[in-house]
Parts: sequence; C-alpha cells; structure tokens
Amino acid sequence: MSQNMLDDIERVLYSEEDLQKIVQRVGKQISEDYQNKNLLLVSVLKGSVVFMADLMRAITVPCEVDFMSVSSYGSGTKTSGVVKITKDLDINLEGYDLLVVEDILDSGMTLSYILEMMRDRKPNSIKLCTLFDKPERRTVNVQADYVGGIVPDEFIVGYGLDYAQKYRNLPFVGILKPKVYGG
Repeated sequence: MSQNMLDDIERVLYSEEDLQKIVQRVGKQISEDYQNKNLLLVSVLKGSVVFMADLMRAITVPCEVDFMSVSSYGSGTKTSGVVKITKDLDINLEGYDLLVVEDILDSGMTLSYILEMMRDRKPNSIKLCTLFDKPERRTVNVQADYVGGIVPDEFIVGYGLDYAQKYRNLPFVGILKPKVYGG
C-alpha cells in the first residue's frame, strides 16, 4: 500500500476488526431471516464487491449471487441523478428472494431506481442490505432492511468505497481529507 494513499485519510472510522464484526452480525441476521427461502444476493458494483465477498461467506444458508453495475456518480462527490445500467443481471429474478447488497445508502436516488426496476422483474421478495447508511443525505424515501453502520456526512473511502476509482483497496474505512476532493 502506497504511503501517500494513507496520507489522504483524515481518520479511520471503521477498522478491519470493526468491519469483520459488522459482516458477522449482518450475515447472522440474514441467515436467520432467509431460512427455507430462495436467496439471491445482488451486488451493486463496484463499491459493494468487498462487502459482498465477505458477507456471502458469513451467510450460512444456501444462496446464489449475481452482479449489476450502474453509473450515477462519475468521479464527482454528489450523485448526478441519472442512473445508467452498465451491466445488468444474468439471472431471471422470478422465484427468488432478492437481497440487494450495497456499499452505502446516501441520497437513495440510485437505489430507489434499482429497487423499482427489480420489483418490475417480480421476485418473491426484495430487501436491501447496505454496509453503511448516511441518513443525513437522503433525498428519496429508501430504507435499508440490514444496515452495517451509520456514517456521518463525510466523504468516506476504503473497503470498496472510492473517490475517483481510488482507495477501494484500503482494508479499513476512513474519512478522506477534504483537500483531496476539493471539499
């Protein structure tokens, strides 16, 4: 890990150990809730890939996984409000109990669009799991069914979360110094 990447972090919010505890707690709850169901985890790329990889290993009931990629942020710090699907699901959702796995629930605009699109595909059920919730930024009515933690209205990176496609590989979640993104 390059030292200059660490120099861009103001402070660590969630250590590697904190993140492991979150994953175990959320995985246990999902396992209890999805007993005897047809669980399909859908990771919204790229941000949730690290969380998804750990979470699916913490889930003890049978499940399938699929991935979708959407674009709404570009390299900026605020959502553009326009959602573009860059990789759609490979699996037909009918008959599945769908759990959408996200890295962060921020404004909710992107997730609102994704959830509405998924409902139209007629899964048995649909729920939302987010590693982090940033309720101060919500602009639409979207609530997660599973939340790893609440984060302040700061720009966070690491453990899959990025700024301009960088910092995803940090093993912790930290607050990015405002000078990095011009905040």
